[in-house]
Amino acid sequence: MGFGSLGQLQNLVIKVTEIANFLFPFAHPTLIVKSLLDDSLGLLLKVWFGFILSTTDFETGGDFISNPTIQAFEPKVQLVANGTLTIVAIWASYRIMWGHGLRSLYTARILLPRLLMSVVLINFALPLLQAVVEASNAACKAIETFGTLPDWSSWLHNLTLDPSAGPLQIVATSTLILGYDVLGIAYLIRYTILIVLAITAPLAGLLFTLPETHHVAKQWSSMFLTNLLMQPMQLFVLAIGFALERDGYTPVHHLFALAALLVVFKVPGAMGGAEKVAHKLESAVKTGFKAVEHAVAHA
Repeated sequence: MGFGSLGQLQNLVIKVTEIANFLFPFAHPTLIVKSLLDDSLGLLLKVWFGFILSTTDFETGGDFISNPTIQAFEPKVQLVANGTLTIVAIWASYRIMWGHGLRSLYTARILLPRLLMSVVLINFALPLLQAVVEASNAACKAIETFGTLPDWSSWLHNLTLDPSAGPLQIVATSTLILGYDVLGIAYLIRYTILIVLAITAPLAGLLFTLPETHHVAKQWSSMFLTNLLMQPMQLFVLAIGFALERDGYTPVHHLFALAALLVVFKVPGAMGGAEKVAHKLESAVKTGFKAVEHAVAHA
């Protein structure tokens, strides 16, 4: 056999070896699952530390409002809001001069405080937002002091699969890790929403001025508070879930963490429901006061 034949045989052996190495995991499905889960842990850990445990600038870990995107867009939006506020003030002044009726919404008693408040909200939007964010982060830190939330790096790595694990262990662990992956994606979306809301904060302050747009400003504040305060509430639920799990790594123990995770996904909806109830109560109280005022006026 010549050297050419030996070289061809060697190349054939190399090709067969590469094909065998490629097909080997398909003969062991647990290895495929393990590989996928291990690859997701790095991203998941970054998401947990950068988004879920606190609200900060995910690149530097500093103040939330120091995010480069906010710093690039918000000053321009603030400039537009200040310019438009001048037009709004002139429009409201004309409405006050030409308005009629005792119940007109365009009165100096109503609009002057709103104009002053709008000036503050537009020009100090970011410091005010950061103050609220710091309050939320303080609540998250307080929840971490309970001691039930684990060291995420060691806990998540303990969830990696042993190829010899049984089917129940594979299903329980895979479901739990995928659930946390979904939660991580939800927090990426939450962070993006908070960035957009921070940039548009001066516009919300502007919309606070006029009675016709006041409800839009309230919707902005409601969306901001819901997306911000869901974090400490969800961490509290997770802390309870991990307390129930008690550092167990069996499928049954994982079910407690999974149940807590399902409750976590219900928190934003529960906050929205509570908010609707609060708005209904507020409307009922206003209606009651108006009825009493009308009765006293005609007494």
